[in-house]
Amino acid sequence: MPKIEEKQKIVKEIEGKLQDSMLVVFADYRGIKVEEITDLRNKLRMPGVEFKVLKNTMTEFALQNTGNPEVIPHIVGPNVVLFSKEDPVSPTKVIYDFIKQYKKLEVKVAILEGQMLLPDRVKALSELPPREVLLAQVLGTMQAPITSLVFVLNANIGGLVNVLDQIRQQKAG
Repeated sequence: MPKIEEKQKIVKEIEGKLQDSMLVVFADYRGIKVEEITDLRNKLRMPGVEFKVLKNTMTEFALQNTGNPEVIPHIVGPNVVLFSKEDPVSPTKVIYDFIKQYKKLEVKVAILEGQMLLPDRVKALSELPPREVLLAQVLGTMQAPITSLVFVLNANIGGLVNVLDQIRQQKAG
């Protein structure tokens, strides 16, 4: 296969990953030892997550073609790219835990559902509770008014029952 066709195929593959992913994180991996990057790769083995080193020129073409040209100035130098199709929070937690442990990886920029995020926003994303916890909190918030309504209705019915019982006792006695 000619070299140009090979490169076009790689660009199309990267475009597909960019379009299919909920979250894409670009990070500088300079100074990381092989065993450290292997440790990070192992921790990122979760459903829907890919962790790759990609050539910038191919990535830049893919970013341009998918409507994300604003990201290109942020990905200068060597990059490792994380693609997450399902969960945007868990992979970022893993990345920032790795940064705390080794002090070597540097998040440059991310794309979350088509929106560019700078490193401070990616860090804030990593500090969110897991999806299940957030759903439980929302459900709890939605249930609170219903529970209060049921309690009030039960109290009114209970009061009516007490009044009827007292009337019954008066008529019986």
